[in-house]
Amino acid sequence: MSTFDRTALEREIAELEQEMSGPGFWSRREHSTEVARRAERAKRLLSRWERAESELGEIELLHAMALEAGDGGELAALGRRSGTLEDTLRAFNIELAFSGEHDASDCYLSINAGAGGTDSQDWAEMLLRMYGRFCERMGFSVSLLEVSSADTAGIRSVTLEIRGEYAYGNLKSEAGVHRLVRLSPYDAAHRRHTSFAAVTVTPVMEEAAVEIDPKDLRIDTYRSSGAGGQHVNVTDSAVRITHLPTGLVASCQNERSQHQNKATAMRILLSRLAALLRRERAEKLEELKGELKEIEWGSQIRSYVLHPYRLVKDHRTLVETGNVDDVLDGNLLPFVEACLRPAAGDTAQ
Repeated sequence: MSTFDRTALEREIAELEQEMSGPGFWSRREHSTEVARRAERAKRLLSRWERAESELGEIELLHAMALEAGDGGELAALGRRSGTLEDTLRAFNIELAFSGEHDASDCYLSINAGAGGTDSQDWAEMLLRMYGRFCERMGFSVSLLEVSSADTAGIRSVTLEIRGEYAYGNLKSEAGVHRLVRLSPYDAAHRRHTSFAAVTVTPVMEEAAVEIDPKDLRIDTYRSSGAGGQHVNVTDSAVRITHLPTGLVASCQNERSQHQNKATAMRILLSRLAALLRRERAEKLEELKGELKEIEWGSQIRSYVLHPYRLVKDHRTLVETGNVDDVLDGNLLPFVEACLRPAAGDTAQ
């Protein structure tokens, strides 16, 4: 993990602002965009640090007053407040370690049920809840773009748009296959079942640099499905776009009109195509130094065992915890932290 140097950060902000105020700065679009992005990130980090510093000072002052007054209720409340601040600082420390080009971006997160029938579809819905709770903890906003409900229980697939500071950076390590082992509530004999679901995470790129030949697209319309009440359209306004050369598919049913759904689905498709191109380039560059993780069935990144014992284990970093409920309730920061440690990939097989 990186360390926070406030003086160095303030100096970096001053230098970047001076460069941005220079003549002709904005004429070099690619360079100016990168400098502006660095300045925005630095200011955001400084602002978050100052808020945390102010919160710590207030907690310390109130704690001293509560101790003097012997106010147990206030001390308990301050304990909870301190816990929240600790989570904030933990997330802040993680953010300092982000260095990827798109780590600060919003992202699309998709979940697809795999082998396991109804159990896997239920597992996909459990993952949907887990990521929803994680986003609540992180202060991210979540929009449901597309969902395909299963016949008996759970979901076949879902696509979310997640917006917030470093949404992609925090969620990119979740991409891969997630495995659940439990006593099946859908098996009359209550036997143990293993279920799989695949998670894909793609950064949102408003101007993805990908050119698509319209002849390579198949556009289908269909009726929206899934829970949503009055917000789900009853006309054939949902749109599914398939990129025929790659087989990539993007869908949207959340918007009010077919035109809006098509535009959103196209943005998702462009982002996924851009991610695919980056991945292909990385494979050519020594497969990203041997650490490129394939997102395919049989290569689970994490196992969640509910029976015969309780354990969540990340197979890449070897981080594990017996507090399964806490993880399923959205506490993913230990796994995010572990994936950012340089040594993690060296020890995991």
